[in-house]
Amino acid sequence: MSDALETGRATAGGPPGPTPDGGPVLEIEDLVVEHRKERSREVFRAVDGVSLTIGVGETVGVVGESGSGKTTLAMAATGLGVTGQGTIRLLGHDLRALSRRELRGLRPEVQVVFQDPHGSLDPRQSVRSGLSELRTLQPQRTAWVDDRVLLDQVRLAPEILERYPHQLSGGQAQRVCIARALIMRPRLIVADEPTSGLDVSVQADVLDLLRESQRRSGASMLFISHDLAVVRSVCQRVAVMLRGRVVESGPSAQVFENPQHEYTQKLLSAMPGARWRARI
Repeated sequence: MSDALETGRATAGGPPGPTPDGGPVLEIEDLVVEHRKERSREVFRAVDGVSLTIGVGETVGVVGESGSGKTTLAMAATGLGVTGQGTIRLLGHDLRALSRRELRGLRPEVQVVFQDPHGSLDPRQSVRSGLSELRTLQPQRTAWVDDRVLLDQVRLAPEILERYPHQLSGGQAQRVCIARALIMRPRLIVADEPTSGLDVSVQADVLDLLRESQRRSGASMLFISHDLAVVRSVCQRVAVMLRGRVVESGPSAQVFENPQHEYTQKLLSAMPGARWRARI
């Protein structure tokens, strides 16, 4: 990857001052996010008192079943969703203290790779047109690499530039989404179930690509998944969520080899070929 990516990032238009060297990229303290149910006035807590920290270059996984609050946590933490109560510091900046202009300046530092790659791409734009739009919006951040080199880094041939989303396989579309994230030189990548809709062989390739891209760029990663095997292979630390709360967290090896919470034990015992079995 270009030396420009490894030696610095454009800060024009962003909030004043970068995160201190060695400081956390993301800090969440006692975050609460509430949603109102459709067709009723009932309010439920999707995220309930969650705290989480991600260091520079670190990958932290958040696991849990559907509806556990994983995606709500990720979107709130990156300023892309409802923030609720609590404190969120992104690159050392309190999201609540930022003006709208400052928040817009900070958002390019965070890029999201979603579960459905085709749904993330504009069907009316070719791959080249989509990248061109990003270059127009953020010329300083995107000038470090040309389109062909960028696609080569995500293992795509140059002819992909002329294709539209419907002409891409699932794996190709997800690689395009990763390329669109990398061109912005983010400090934090949020990967929200990035491989769940892909074939097993393609999943392995995309995960390897994410690891390689992160290593080259030095970006941190918040990795959301329900697949414990994937999280174990990618993440240094993991947080297990149940009904909006983190019920267990720690280094991945510790959580997977010696789970303390009953819910974590159930999740691990359900893994195909799992050697560990819950004592329940």
